[in-house]
Amino acid sequence: MRTAICLLAAAAVLLIVSAAGAAPTPTLQEQVRAVASRLRCPVCQNESVADSPSELAAQMRGVIRERLARGESPESIITYFVSRYGQWILLDPPRRGVGWLLWLAPAGVFAGGLVIAVRFIRKTARDQP
Repeated sequence: MRTAICLLAAAAVLLIVSAAGAAPTPTLQEQVRAVASRLRCPVCQNESVADSPSELAAQMRGVIRERLARGESPESIITYFVSRYGQWILLDPPRRGVGWLLWLAPAGVFAGGLVIAVRFIRKTARDQP
């Protein structure tokens, strides 16, 4: 009986998945936005190329659009901008080499502050009558 229920459930899931069809492919504009949101604007510095109103960011979005239209992959476009601007252009720094320091530094500062706070509380509690 359990086997029949499992087979029926599996068939229902397959029917639902096949009825839903494949996920729609993103439009060129959505692809441009996805790639541009991974890059830092060289002018604004704290904004992505996708969100920046600067002229340079608009030009970069144009380059991204042209390269995507030619069939280049998003990763090759990112590599192109990294080769021109360096790793700094990435909004999400790589988690290797010195990049690990950027990811671990906040945790280290938090842990150090926690240790200092615990020592201060213990000392204060010990000194009180």
